[in-house]
Amino acid sequence: MGASMLRAMAHPMRIAIIELLAANKRLSVTVIYQKLKIEQATASHHLNMLKSKGILESKREGKKIFYSLKHEKVKEIISSMDRCLEM
Repeated sequence: MGASMLRAMAHPMRIAIIELLAANKRLSVTVIYQKLKIEQATASHHLNMLKSKGILESKREGKKIFYSLKHEKVKEIISSMDRCLEM
């Protein structure tokens, strides 16, 4: 995992999105912005950033776009970061 991927993850909202997807496997944009209580445009911005860095993948089904983690290793990175914060 490169430095650009880690920089992309280094934002509280993007970490929240990753944690949400880690817990739910796959979610639509609508569910993501509703659960995080943010605007749709804000969610889309963060999702596109994470996707462009290879952290997320997306799949269109009809009018909806579903996002999921591209690599299981991302869960481990977030867990490691959480453990560091607990020290």
